[in-house]
Formats: sequence, structure tokens, C-alpha cells
Amino acid sequence: MIAGELAEAATKLLEGRHGRLGAAALRAALVDLYEFWLGKAAAAAGVDTAEPGVALVAVGGLGRRELVPFSDLDLVLVHNGNTGVGEIADALWYPLWDAKVGLDHAVRTPAEALRVATEDLRTAVGLLDVRHLAGDTGLADRLAAAARDSWRRTARKRLPELAEAARARWQRSGEVAQSAAPDLKHGRGGLRDLGLLDAFAAAQLTDRPGEEIREARRLLLDVRTELRRELRRDRDVLTPEDAGLVAAELELGDRFALARKLSGAGRAVSYAVDLALRATVEPPRTRFGRRPSRTPLAEGVVLHGAEVALARDAVPAKDPALLLRVAAAAARTRRPIAHGTLRTLADSAPELRSPWPAAAREALTELLGAGEGLVDAVEALDRTGLWARLFPEWGAVRDLPPREPVHTWTVDRHLVQACVVAAGLATTVARPDLLLLSALLHDIGKGREADHSELGAAIAQRVAERIGLSEVDAATVSAAVRHHLLLPHTATRRDISEPATVKRVATTLDDDPVLLELLHALAEADATATGPGVWTEWKAGLIGELVSRCGEVMAGKGFVAPEPLGERERQLLGKAVREGSVEVLVGANGNVATVTLAVPGSRELLAPAAGVLALHSLEVHTAALRGGDGGRIGLFTASPRFGSLPDIALLREHFARALAGTLPLTQKLAVKERDYQRPEPGPAGPPRVLWFDDETSGSGTVVLELRTADRIGLLYRVAGALRRCEAEVRWARVATLGAAVVDSFAIGPRQGPPDQAWRSRVEQAVLAVAG
Repeated sequence: MIAGELAEAATKLLEGRHGRLGAAALRAALVDLYEFWLGKAAAAAGVDTAEPGVALVAVGGLGRRELVPFSDLDLVLVHNGNTGVGEIADALWYPLWDAKVGLDHAVRTPAEALRVATEDLRTAVGLLDVRHLAGDTGLADRLAAAARDSWRRTARKRLPELAEAARARWQRSGEVAQSAAPDLKHGRGGLRDLGLLDAFAAAQLTDRPGEEIREARRLLLDVRTELRRELRRDRDVLTPEDAGLVAAELELGDRFALARKLSGAGRAVSYAVDLALRATVEPPRTRFGRRPSRTPLAEGVVLHGAEVALARDAVPAKDPALLLRVAAAAARTRRPIAHGTLRTLADSAPELRSPWPAAAREALTELLGAGEGLVDAVEALDRTGLWARLFPEWGAVRDLPPREPVHTWTVDRHLVQACVVAAGLATTVARPDLLLLSALLHDIGKGREADHSELGAAIAQRVAERIGLSEVDAATVSAAVRHHLLLPHTATRRDISEPATVKRVATTLDDDPVLLELLHALAEADATATGPGVWTEWKAGLIGELVSRCGEVMAGKGFVAPEPLGERERQLLGKAVREGSVEVLVGANGNVATVTLAVPGSRELLAPAAGVLALHSLEVHTAALRGGDGGRIGLFTASPRFGSLPDIALLREHFARALAGTLPLTQKLAVKERDYQRPEPGPAGPPRVLWFDDETSGSGTVVLELRTADRIGLLYRVAGALRRCEAEVRWARVATLGAAVVDSFAIGPRQGPPDQAWRSRVEQAVLAVAG
């Protein structure tokens, strides 16, 4: 058969002139066709009669018998030093070039091939697929055996390089799962990753892939085969336009059904690769057999080697929030959750009953605000069915392809990506916790026959109530989901210079500045997570101008003062004033400490209290400081960043000494910060200071609102900065919301009015300690 007949025969197979073949049958027919032609061509070129031995072998798709249409042929002409091998090679290669068959070829002795493999990782992996086509069978078999033996001996040393190359490829090509246009070959979870699993197994580092992976391989190969058959060219990126044709050929319904099957296959492959990399590149034991260290990350959660795992004393069945703390720790540290931990949680984690406990809500906020690490954490939970336990509504959008071509991701991945972006915008809003939840749910109504904003608002209301948000906060999240397109649609389709347009937006939002802030940040998160070029300077400018005009309409509603003191607090304050004493009450509810401090007169309260809490590694969740009736009182809730609460008696003693000025807090905290590595700020965005007029404390007082990333000792540093600026704190309200804090301080200068120069000095001092 001459080369022209080879091309014609291949064309007949693709066009189905003798009956259309299924995808698998077409690949088998192409393998048979090329093997037949190459065998004939090799014989004519003298491969069978050459002395010493010469063999033609295949690697790549032909070597694996997985040849898809329009693939290059990967061929090696192996010889034992034959001086005429160049002529044999020309007789083989030139007809293929004439027939316009893609060809990746080499002429090497076994020693040369193995030497190249030691220098080039791709060659080393490729030689694992060596298969004899023609010529000296023994020579081909010896090369295959030597290549596999060399790989088994050297694979573990080369795995870090293999992992680095894979991650670089994933960065370039994206993912198969949850992608609107997956790269079937190079994407994460694609066919190249199946080659990695084969390489791990060939080195006897992992078991052979199971049925789930074999099924994923068949699907990926079938889709790639039909895509190339339809397009008549070598393309591996499946666009939504082509997916419908491929789905029809594979009898998988429409492109949405195909996308969901592909996403499942990609998830299975990528998860298997992740497990293999963890077990081989970062094994759980050191080379000397010692167990890896266990570093506490949160209550019941440790970093075990390179994986997030359960602490030895953790009891999942009795700790409903443990699942979320594990996920939050994994997302925050960007470390994978140990497979055994996921199994344990799947088997024994209790259902979170409505309403969720406060600890679970706080862990959810921390998880959603973790930034890029959220993606893998949610994927790990979703694959093991744990995410569906938290959010049963997720099933309707899981792997749901977008209908709009501008979207890069499936709907579920878009929602997670929106959270990632929103985490970096946390300092732009007063309620980052509500922003993150709104980002997670803003498109939850898609995939059904209804207006997704209206349906999504109803779903968001149910979710918010189930996780235990207050009635007001649940309504805010629902409204954010309902109106998440209001600002971009109005800014780009209406005249925002018209007062009626601005008034209509403000009225729609019930003149709520908190909701306006949320929608502004949500618009940016939504657009940025949609795809490249969707959030532009032009759109940002228009929306920013609309928000500014609406803000002017809603002026004067920017912050929330602390709640009035209760009867118990007033009695404690009265006792402190009457007796001239420092009153300290410390209680505990589970792992959360509640601290109430009362002092007579205008004695310093905030900095000593914050310093003691930081000294004991307690994370402040809320703090309220009020003055009145001749004294000052502070109410704090805090919990340990990991481990258990400190001794209550010791905590009470340290509070009393700090308030009396006999505890050297500054020195002790300096030692603590020196001994413990200072954590990097979360992805909450740069610190911001906002100023408001204070309508609760009379003239001479303004409200400073600080929005910044949380870190150990932040409140103590801020209190110290205010003291150095001679700012008297009349009241304070502190809230830790995941990775961000929103702290409000009603302050005034000890002398003179709060003029602009004084404000600037205070702002610079506060930003210096918050940054």
C-alpha cells in the first residue's frame, strides 16, 4: 500500500463509507490500518532483513492502542549500530510526510534511548508505552524491559520534577472538570494525567487504576475521538458549540449531559492524581521512618505532615462544626485534607441541624473567606458527599454548564470562584460574612425553569435561616441574591446621571447602605469570576459612580453602635464604681470564653483586655465597650485559635493585673510574637478606615471604622495606636468575620475638636498597625 492509499483508507474510515464506526471501533480500526501499513513499509525498507537487528516500535497513542483521528504517529527506529539505518529511516519517514501524516520520530540504539530518557522526563514516560511493530522482536522487547526497569529504579527521584511539570501544564490548560471548554488532553483530569497514573503504577508506587478511572479513560477517549472526527482536525478543546454534536454521536443526550459526565470523569482522574502525588512526592513518613509532625491548626484539626487531619482527641460524632473547621483549615493553609480524614468525616460527622450553632457559622465564614484554597477544599468535600450535606441545594448546579458563552466555568465552580474574588474584597464592606455567603449563592437558582434571581433569593433565604442567621441578616442575603444584577444592569443600560434612576435603585434597596456595599462588591466578584475581560475599567467606573450617587441618597446610615447594656452588666458596672474596684467575670460555654470587665471612672480598658486575650492566644469574635454611670464596661467573646481554653482563674488574674497596670503586657506580647511566627494576613484586601459622624455620643465624637484582615494581637495594637494619638474611646464594637474584622470605635481627642488634622494622624497610626 503506498502512502496515498494510506491517507485514502484513513479518510474512508473517518467518513464511514463502509458503515460508521463507534468511537472505540474507529480507534481500533485506525490502529490496525497504521500497523498494517507500517509493517509493509518497514519490510520494504529492509527492517526485517537488516543486520545487526533493527526494530520499528511505537510509543504514544499508537503504542497504547489509543490512536484518535488526526493524531501524530510517535515512532522510534531502534537499532544495534546498523550503519545503514539512515536509509531505512528515510524509506519509512518520507512516505508518511508525503501523505501529510503527523510524525514524531527518532532513530536510536537502546543505550541512546535510555540515555535520552535519563535527561528528558517526557521521553522516560513515553518509553513506558513501547510496542513492537516490525523487525527484531527481541530488540524491541529488550528496550521495553530496560525502559521499565530504569523507570522503576529512578521514578521516585524524578517524581518532584514530574509533579512540577504537571502543575505547570494545569496552569496553562485549566481543568477538565467544571470547565465550559475543557482541554481533554492537557487539562487537569485529562488524558495526560491518565498517563501519569500509568507511570505511577509502572514504577510500582501505586496500584493499577480501578474501574472508575478506566471508565473515565473510555469517556475522554471517546469524546476526543468524536470531536476530531466532527472537526476533521487535531483539536482537543471541547467548546460548547461542538459539545452538542459530540453528545449526539455518543448518544449522551445534549451538551449539558455530556458536560456533567465529563466533569465527573475529570474529577475522578484529578483526585486520583492528587492522591498519587501525595503518596509518592510527599509521603506521610520521612526517609528515616519518623512520624511527621502534627501542628495544631484549629480545635480538633492538625497539620499532619503535608495534610490536614483530625487531632487524636477529635470526636467527629460529637462535634457538628468539626467538618467545617477541617475544610477551613485546609483552605486557609492550602493543604489537602487527608483521605482518611475525609472518610472518617463522611462516616461519622453528624448532620448540622437547623439552626446551625455559632461555631459552625463562624467556620463557614472562615472557609468561604480563605481565598484560592477554597476551590480544592470544596472539591474534596463535594467529591465525598460532604458538601451536599451542608448545602443540599448544590445538586441542581453541580457541573451545570453555563448558557452564556462568556463564562469560563460551570455554574458551581463559578460560585466558588466568586467567593474567592469576594474574599479579596472583604474590607470594602461592613459585612464580609454576608458578602461571602451571597457570592456562594448568587446563581444558586440556575438550572431550573424560572428567573434565577427570584428563585435564588428564595433558596438563599432558606439557606440563611438554616445556618442560623438572624432574620435581618437572612433578608439581606436574600436581597443580595435577588438584586445581584441590579447595579451592573442599571449602570450599563440606564442614564445614571438622572436623579430618578438613582432614586429608583436606592428605593429598590430600601435605602440600605449595607446592602448597597454588598451589591457593589458582589458585582465585581461575579464579573471577575465569569471570565477574562468581563470586569473592565469602564464597567467598574460606571458602577462605582452609581454606587456613589446612591450612597449620597442613603447618607448617615453607615455603622451600627453597640447594643445598650443589660441589667446584669449595669449591676456589675455599678459595683465597680461604688467600690472603686476592677470587676472581672469570666465564663465559658464550650470552647468560647465570655469576658465582662468593669472599671471605675475613665480608666483604660480596651488595650489591657485585648492584650490579655492575645497573650492567651484567644481570637476575639466580638467586643463591645461602653461608658456611663461613672465607669466603663467591656464585653468580649473569644475562643482559642487551637487547643482548649486557658485556665479561667489564670485568665481572671491576668485581666485584674492588666487593668491595675501591674502586668507587663507589651514585653510579654513581644516575646510571644518573637517565639511564634506571625501569620500572614488573610485575603481580605488592604486595610481601610472609614469615618462617620457619631449621633450616639454627642459633639466632639466621631466613629472610626477599621476594616482589615484578622491577625493575632490586632485589637491590642489598634488600641495602643489610639492611645498614642490621645484618642479617648467612648465606645467600641468589634466583629471578627472569617478572615476579616470590622471594628468601630467612637473616639474623640482628649483636648480640642476632632478636626481633619487629628483624624489624619489617627488614621495613619491605625493603618500602620493594621497593615
